[in-house]
Amino acid sequence: MRSLLAPLLLTGALATPALAVTPDEVVETYADIALATYEDSLTTAKTLQVAVAALVANPSDETLAAAKTAWLAARVPYQQSEAFRFGNPVVDDWEGRVNAWPLDEGLIDYTSADYGNEENALATLNVIATPKFTLSGTEIDATTITPDLIARTLHEADGIEANVASGYHAIEFLLWGQDLNGTGPGAGSRPYTDFALGDACTGGNCDRRAAYLQAATDLLVADLQEMVGAWSEGGAGRSAVTADPKAGLLAALTGMGTLSYGELGGERMKLGLMLNDPEEEHDCFSDNTHNSHYYDGLGIRNVYFGQYTRVDGTKVEGPSLSALVPAVDPAIDAQLKAELDASVAALGAVKAAGDAGQTFDTLIAPGNAEGETLILTTVTALVTQTVSIDRAVTALGLTKVEFEGSDSLDNPGAVFQ
Repeated sequence: MRSLLAPLLLTGALATPALAVTPDEVVETYADIALATYEDSLTTAKTLQVAVAALVANPSDETLAAAKTAWLAARVPYQQSEAFRFGNPVVDDWEGRVNAWPLDEGLIDYTSADYGNEENALATLNVIATPKFTLSGTEIDATTITPDLIARTLHEADGIEANVASGYHAIEFLLWGQDLNGTGPGAGSRPYTDFALGDACTGGNCDRRAAYLQAATDLLVADLQEMVGAWSEGGAGRSAVTADPKAGLLAALTGMGTLSYGELGGERMKLGLMLNDPEEEHDCFSDNTHNSHYYDGLGIRNVYFGQYTRVDGTKVEGPSLSALVPAVDPAIDAQLKAELDASVAALGAVKAAGDAGQTFDTLIAPGNAEGETLILTTVTALVTQTVSIDRAVTALGLTKVEFEGSDSLDNPGAVFQ
């Protein structure tokens, strides 16, 4: 049956009784889930925006804690959206503005005396304390900190990716400050007085720090609004996957596979363990990495099952890959479903450890055998499911794709031989 159906998938003659659903229906669901996920990301970012405004207006332990809570909540839907990244250029070309990491945070604000990066002259610029500076031979007036200054001048300044000036992690740094605990317990501990005015100000330049925090949050909201538009009717993201269902299916599976393999399994998990380096931690200032990894995994599963639970508890669901693949290869579908559940369970174990106080930076500490086992079990589950995602691509008769690898994975690419 597979040899007969695969050519139909390639030619567009897809409305066959052998298929429980059509590719057209599947990519519509895919786009609907993308839209809902980015809408929730926007909604929670707006809540963060309100909390940041309250912190700036009345700095206190309570308003700082509320802003942190809002930031953590905003990560839940956004991380689930990362499954839409790698197969969709409209997302991947944009993503660096909102979720780039790791960052040389000294570009933005004060850091510890031993902080620096000899490969990046701007790593200790501290624009909050430096209203005027020279960049690539040009005098920059940063007296007024605006979203435009952050986006056009500071972000990836001098073409260096580590000069991250915008997005979730810049905001995270401004709320938590540096995490100076290494692989020991504890997150950043910025005091609320870093935003206070007058004699109560700590850290210096509290008015500019508040201005930067507000500008970065406003920019995040604007960037997320752009992506909501991309997945709304007529938007570039939705149009790209619905105009060509074959391309849409491939985008969905490419996003699942690359996030599973090179990105989450490799760069975000295995590499940190190999280096025992908390600087490789995704949400390194807040110690929220265990949650971010979990919701990445959940987002991968969302795409295959065609289901997403919104932040208000309602569900968006419809015809999915999990109904399309069984028509061409039931065994691959059954295996992939089980493996997706297994990877989410493994990520859930890492999340549970983090919730209990063993955050990702402590799990990767040298000599932490329990942490190493948790992480390697999860990496194995992610790599294993990627093999089945690759087989699903073949079963559907789609063009073979090479999922992005990672030097941190043993013999990257060999998995698919």
